[in-house]
Amino acid sequence: MNNKKALEALIERTSCPRLIEPAPTKEQLELLIKAALRAADHASLTPWRFVVVGGEKRNEFGEILLESAKIKNPEMGLAQQKKIRQKPLRAPMILTAICEPKEHPKVPKWEQELSTAAACQNIINASYMMGIGAYWRTGSAIFSPQVKAYFNVSETGSIIGFIYLGTPFKAMKKSMKSHNWQQFISYQ
Repeated sequence: MNNKKALEALIERTSCPRLIEPAPTKEQLELLIKAALRAADHASLTPWRFVVVGGEKRNEFGEILLESAKIKNPEMGLAQQKKIRQKPLRAPMILTAICEPKEHPKVPKWEQELSTAAACQNIINASYMMGIGAYWRTGSAIFSPQVKAYFNVSETGSIIGFIYLGTPFKAMKKSMKSHNWQQFISYQ
């Protein structure tokens, strides 16, 4: 991809919320993680790690999500329980992005979390460039002690989000958002 095409892909990138099989291949996943490793990273701490949830493990993850939700709302109805349990089935693969901050005198935890988010954005951008559908989700589950335990997140660590990956249900369209870029910039 030449520089102009790469820039066009960044400008046109869009999320793809309806995903089907197949999931990214091992080779594609390797490229996505290599893209993540190029994120801005003060002091080269690489505070992130990614956990792949695919296949039947998505059902197991759905049970963890339900367990967590039932603690908050024990009176939850069966329809809501089913909806929560099936959340991981919205895509054939989920990458859970985790920040495990490292002690550093010049790089606080919040900056390491931003760096992990930048790694996620690189995955999202690389997915689009490769024709892989991607959608970044967060929600209250990222704060859940049960979910954090499932992914072995340390006491100081945090889940930055879930990147859903798969084949787009429909052909990906270029982003329809048409912002006037000038409204997002000012000068001193």
